[in-house]
Amino acid sequence: MKKNIFETIRYFAKNIFIVIGIVLIWRGIWYVLDYFDILFFQGNHLPLAVGGIIIGLLILYLPDRDLKEIEKL
Repeated sequence: MKKNIFETIRYFAKNIFIVIGIVLIWRGIWYVLDYFDILFFQGNHLPLAVGGIIIGLLILYLPDRDLKEIEKL
């Protein structure tokens, strides 16, 4: 029984660290994009936001030639 508890704790700890890592990467990218907004667009978020939506849709569309990943949301 103790082995199962330690395996469960290890499993959750590993997944929490993965989630924290992803969030930190996301946060860093967010700040870099905010910097580009200030540097190139005088703080206007619209051009980079629209570009991000278009690039995001392309990234989801190109591998399978469909947008079924969006249905999972």
